[in-house]
Amino acid sequence: MPATEEVRCTAEECFLDMFEVHYTYDLPDDHGIEDLSCPVCGGSALEAIEL
Repeated sequence: MPATEEVRCTAEECFLDMFEVHYTYDLPDDHGIEDLSCPVCGGSALEAIEL
């Protein structure tokens, strides 16, 4: 199964508390959370939620 990651936006003005990223099998090795942006505010203040 491709990886799934739970991410939260930490920007104070953003109301999004969590979203899931579902990756494909062909994900580049150098891809990281810094390559993502918040789907609500468009910012990059993201952190992974560790379970």
